Amino acid sequence: MSSTLAAIVAQHPFPDYQAWWPMGPDFIRFMATAISSQWAALPGHSGDVAPVQARATDYIHTVYQRPADPGLAQRFVQQPTARVWQSGEFDALSYAFYRHAFELLAQTALPVDLPRQRRAFTRRVGCLFFDQMADFLDLSLPDRLETATQFGHLQAAIAQIGAFLLDQGYLRDHFAFRFDVNVRRGNDSIRQTKADLLSNLRQGRAYALYEMGYPVILPSAVYLYHLLGEAQHHSSRTIEELFRRIGYRASETDDFDPTGFPAHLVVELWEITALNH
Repeated sequence: MSSTLAAIVAQHPFPDYQAWWPMGPDFIRFMATAISSQWAALPGHSGDVAPVQARATDYIHTVYQRPADPGLAQRFVQQPTARVWQSGEFDALSYAFYRHAFELLAQTALPVDLPRQRRAFTRRVGCLFFDQMADFLDLSLPDRLETATQFGHLQAAIAQIGAFLLDQGYLRDHFAFRFDVNVRRGNDSIRQTKADLLSNLRQGRAYALYEMGYPVILPSAVYLYHLLGEAQHHSSRTIEELFRRIGYRASETDDFDPTGFPAHLVVELWEITALNH
């Protein structure tokens, strides 16, 4: 994949994101710890935030037509709770740290292994973010998904995560993770009621729909994907980690077309299988 940020922004503008909103301090604190630690641990990393700051400055100028705080990246790493962060600033920092991380990985990974290593980086960040958030929320997770009671505990934990993401400004106005599914995937029709989930898992595969209203990083996720073929998916990797903790592999599919859903929603079709399946 090749292009420039400016060219992709021209093709995919996001006017609804031009008015920034404040981000919650707990989300920023957890995400700063998770991103910066995994970024700093990459092979070839020099410890210098200058390349990240340069990317963030360019991003804010190009996407939002605003001046950028020259100390944005440094403060995110060292003093993430010292200020109120705005949505566009976090979008820019997420883009900048992930783009630099993906470029560092490209210097050492074999081309055939690069997509896997980039996805693995996003998962490591999601794992560390989940650890902090789960402690903060005192999440109670089931051991497995074999009974209705365990399924109820899972739904309660997902609802807590959704409320946190909304309260902290990662999502602006909507969160839903639904187990009632009635969609088309290519030529296939996928229909599942919530009551079907446990039996579907026992048979090998279940599904879910994840709906997000104005996720703060939607612009940068689109731009990173067009530039480098991978995006951050902060909340998706977080929920993926939740399922992993209880013994399941769960993530969004690559080939689902969400046409037909409201335009302000980002919608993912998820597959869920047992890790030992």
